[in-house]
Order: sequence, then C-alpha cells, then structure tokens
Amino acid sequence: MLKRIATFFMIAVMAASLGGCGYNSIQQNEEEVFAAWGNLEAALQRRADLIPNLVETVKAFASHEKSTLQAVVEARAKATQTKISAGQLGDKAALAKFQAAQGQLSSALSRLMVVVERYPDIKASQNFLGLQHQLEGTENRINVARQRYNTAVKTFNTSIRTFPNSLTNSMLLNLERKEFYQADPGAKTAPKVNFGESG
Repeated sequence: MLKRIATFFMIAVMAASLGGCGYNSIQQNEEEVFAAWGNLEAALQRRADLIPNLVETVKAFASHEKSTLQAVVEARAKATQTKISAGQLGDKAALAKFQAAQGQLSSALSRLMVVVERYPDIKASQNFLGLQHQLEGTENRINVARQRYNTAVKTFNTSIRTFPNSLTNSMLLNLERKEFYQADPGAKTAPKVNFGESG
C-alpha cells in the first residue's frame, strides 16, 4: 500500500514537472505551426485553382498575348509542383525553393494584370470581374495566412530556445526550429496585383 502511494506520488511529481518544463506546450506550439502552414497551403492552392479560368477568360479577349499567358501557365505549373511537407519547415533551402516558385507565380500574375489594363473589354467582362474579385480576396487570405504562420513559427522557436523549455527540448524532444516565410526579394519594388477600374 505504501509502495503504491509512493509510486503514485512519483508519477504525479513527474507529470507536474513535465508540464512545468514545457514538454506539452512545445509540442502544442509545433502543432500550431503545422496548422498555420496547412492554412497557408490551402490559400495558395485556391489561387492556383483560379488561374486556369482567369487565363482562359483573358485569352478569349486577348489571345495574341501568348507570351504573358504562357508565363502565367508555366509559373502556376512550377508553383503547384514545388511541394514542401510540414517536416521540412525547418529546411531553409526547401522553404526558399517553395517561396521562389510562389513568388514567380505572383510576378507572372502581376504582369498579366498589367496586360489586362490595355483591354477595356476584358475589364468589363462579368466573368473576369468575378474572377478578379476572387483572386483579390485570395491574395488577401494568403497575406493573412503568411502572417499567422510566421507568428506561430516565432512562438514555437521562442518556446524551444528559452529556459527551461530549451532543456526539455534538447533532452527529450529534439525538435528543430522552423523557418519563417520570407517576403519575396523584390517585394518592395514589385508591382502589386492591381485590377484598376472596369470600363
């Protein structure tokens, strides 16, 4: 009986010490990173899903803009083929490659929107107006998802580097820091998607 009480007491003390040393919170923070990454991927996939209809709509009015349309199609193909798993979020090179593919797609879309400005018929098309509205909303979702992902990464990275969690991580979990989603290198000068006014 006394042995059982001692065993129960030791288990209770160990559970309390694990809770106080960040064992659970570190893992919860990592799960938040994975969830935020999943939301970012979903927003990026939504953008990729809109592009074929957007390209076809523009093509109907400006089929001779083949090089611009082709650039968007190729950038979309590269962006959808460049994958990164949740387990690679600590791999700086893998994340940089993923971001570069997404950045090329953003740039190609920006060039397409500049072309559209020269064609009032496209801008007046109800089909195009609907797609432009969806794309604009999706770009906003992508920006929010990026911010939320980076916030989750900051929380996680801090949790594995501060005492006493750092001891727990180095002795028990061995989780690696995650990489932030960086802004595109030309983000300060790159044109934003600008739909202008219809008409």
